[in-house]
Amino acid sequence: MTAKLPPDATGIVTIDLGVLQDNWRALSALVAPAECGAVVKADAYGLGASEVIPALVRAGCRTFFVATPDEARAARLLAPKARLFALDGLFPGAAPLLLAADVAPVLSSLEEVMEWSNVASRAGRRVPAALQVDTGLNRLGLSAGDVKALEADPSLLEALDLRLVMSHLACADDPSDPHNAKQRSVFNRRRASLPEAPASLAASDGLMLGKAFHYDLVRPGYALYGGQAFRGGATPVKPVVTVEARVLQVRTLKTGESVGYSATWTASRRTRLAVVAAGYADGFARALSAASSKTGGAVLVAGQRAPVVGRVSMDLITVDITDIDGPVARGDLVTLVGPGSTIEAMGKASGTIGYEVLTRLGPRFVRRHTGGS
Repeated sequence: MTAKLPPDATGIVTIDLGVLQDNWRALSALVAPAECGAVVKADAYGLGASEVIPALVRAGCRTFFVATPDEARAARLLAPKARLFALDGLFPGAAPLLLAADVAPVLSSLEEVMEWSNVASRAGRRVPAALQVDTGLNRLGLSAGDVKALEADPSLLEALDLRLVMSHLACADDPSDPHNAKQRSVFNRRRASLPEAPASLAASDGLMLGKAFHYDLVRPGYALYGGQAFRGGATPVKPVVTVEARVLQVRTLKTGESVGYSATWTASRRTRLAVVAAGYADGFARALSAASSKTGGAVLVAGQRAPVVGRVSMDLITVDITDIDGPVARGDLVTLVGPGSTIEAMGKASGTIGYEVLTRLGPRFVRRHTGGS
């Protein structure tokens, strides 16, 4: 397996664009007749927007969500005919960037609405926009008072080409949570006070809650990349990402010898260790450190579980390969994320979520994109 890893690289993140496309098609079929968009913010969740966006365009995706104006400008070059939305809204001074790229900012306050309307007046034309209403997440979004103000003065929106009214669910991963139905009810009331426009409420988990949450458009992100955060059943997607790192050294510890910073782990038997070129600088969290072979994280060596022992450092981890069948040698690749070692499992073991695992994969690992023709 080492042949595919450049000699100067410590690890590799392989992104299967064919599986990504299949995931988008599966979600699109699930939510039809609603449209299925794609969230590609944060460099497509760290997997490379320059490859991910064109692959999704080839699969048929026509609507993309980014976070920032800079991401929007880059996405426009990759998807010249797509509808683009910037989730972080209108940054002060960023209007020329959004206009030039024909990107709709997702406006979440009256201040943003008025500023964007003024931009339209200066441009002498209607400008694209989306409105985000807060329905209980209490993050970005127009408040009930803001929506009433817009209802009372329709002229505030006359200069806008309103392409979407949207909100975001707080508890969509848990289908039993009553907050989901409550937010949907609030969304229905507030969008009824606004001009008619396509509606969107569901992202990756919300689209699994059923047709009532689909409206005109769904916005999967994490699920597209193979994430399984929904607790009510399996989302019909497959893993897109495999992460592998290089073995730098194999060594043997005697009973009673310790390994790593602060000597937190001591061998209770003669132990074979593999020192692997991955650490918290690469997204392998320090929380995966282990004081025993039964706690902390693990990697897969030749398809077999090998527990992390000792502290995770910035560049290195040590794994116990005593019970691994078959040889392990310098230069071999071990699997951090892949079949049998999911991003959710790593997230749980490190006290976080798979989203964070995916987006924190470090830049030292080279990215390799396959498939997706």
